[in-house]
Amino acid sequence: MTPPHLPGRVAIPSLPEQTRDTPGSPAPLEHFNTAPAEEIRHTLLTCLHSLRWATRVATHRPYPNLDSLLAASDEAAYDLTPGDLAEALAAEMLPVLPDDAYRAAHMALGAAHAAYETKFGHVFAICLDGVPPSEAADQLLAAIRSRLTNDPEEERVVTAEELRRLARGRLVTSLRGAGNCATSPNAPAPGK
Repeated sequence: MTPPHLPGRVAIPSLPEQTRDTPGSPAPLEHFNTAPAEEIRHTLLTCLHSLRWATRVATHRPYPNLDSLLAASDEAAYDLTPGDLAEALAAEMLPVLPDDAYRAAHMALGAAHAAYETKFGHVFAICLDGVPPSEAADQLLAAIRSRLTNDPEEERVVTAEELRRLARGRLVTSLRGAGNCATSPNAPAPGK
């Protein structure tokens, strides 16, 4: 499983049973709806580092259900300006390959990412939904190489969609913490 700080988050359509509220604690969505706006904005910025996106999602609380929250997240992400995308991308990091990946894979990923960053001026963003860890390196390298053929406007559209998907998955993950979820997506992973 990819740690929550990495861009390769898996978007999960609903909260699993074991993460639902426990007696005496507010439900994750209830906490999201009632927590102070600044706390929620901070939490949202860990999902997607765009002040416009975070403010918009926080401002439209309360949400009646998770689907409504995710729809609002998507809608706010679709409306990001090029400046908002640049702000979000500045906080992103390339997914880290597992330590047991071949050295050649690390070198190939580094070279492909350098070429991408030189061409587009920002980190490569991708959401690796449902990709098994054993296939992540191949998917990542193939995606970078494929997207290097895009012109800047095509790549802006693809990158915006990847950021939307990442935000969605991270938002669901943050709700699992029900208020104890204000950790940076770029903070070091446990054991790293």
